[in-house]
Amino acid sequence: MTNITLKQLRYFEALARHGHFGRAADDCAISQPALSMQIKELEEVLGAPLFERTARQVSLTGFGEEAVERARKILRSADELGDLARASKGKLEGRLRIGVIPTIAPYLLPQVVGRLAQLYPGLDIHIRETVTPKLIQELTDGRLDTAILALPVSEPGLTETPLFEENFVLVRPGTEANSPVPCADSLREMRLLLLEEGHCFRDQALSFCNIQTGRPREVLDASSLSTLVQMVNAGMGVTFIPEMAVPVETRSADVAVARFEPPEPARTIGMIWRKTSPLSAQLSEIAEVVREASELQS
Repeated sequence: MTNITLKQLRYFEALARHGHFGRAADDCAISQPALSMQIKELEEVLGAPLFERTARQVSLTGFGEEAVERARKILRSADELGDLARASKGKLEGRLRIGVIPTIAPYLLPQVVGRLAQLYPGLDIHIRETVTPKLIQELTDGRLDTAILALPVSEPGLTETPLFEENFVLVRPGTEANSPVPCADSLREMRLLLLEEGHCFRDQALSFCNIQTGRPREVLDASSLSTLVQMVNAGMGVTFIPEMAVPVETRSADVAVARFEPPEPARTIGMIWRKTSPLSAQLSEIAEVVREASELQS
């Protein structure tokens, strides 16, 4: 059998993930015909089709579903071999792929990236911003080195390092600045503006209000904290945002920010990485940089 290359496996994994030749080719930074040729060669080497192709989509065959899991393990092992070589040098350099949830990225990353650039000039930082479930999956698959998010994630294969605690604040129309701060029970009766499904911040806010199941009709969804604040500014309801977002998101809105009575709703921000990562010691250093950046911001 002709040797299978890591390049072919990376293209195969990208096509399996995207289900689309064009998006997979863009992800791999190659042309679509080149990607198609590599996939065809891989199928010829294996002697079995990996994908079912139709005019509109590409889907894995039964064999392809089994093969892609093996391919991901191989790719993860190959990446960790490179990480092991980097770790043996005792200093942080080369590519570092960091995932961050959207309710942290715009507010904390400028400090973090600036500090990392000062301390580790040889570091090539790649940022991926998405919701928690995707970050965990990409970290598990080896497409990320670490992620900054809200803890706990409770995944047995991942190391969790708490960094700092952050409170949530209430954002109301500016005309309500002098009104009493509502309790959790009262919030359930108000028009509550929250992030859309998939954001852990949404789940934390619903939990504080003791709204556990279903979709209450008074809850409206948005895709970002910025949109939520502007909806409050327009008089559509009230919302929660994390404290770190207040300076950025409320500067151009006529809204009032208020703290809740203790115990205040809060979240634990931390970093996670694979327990098998050879870069664990270096990632612990990164965690300290993130912690220091959060202290400078507060």
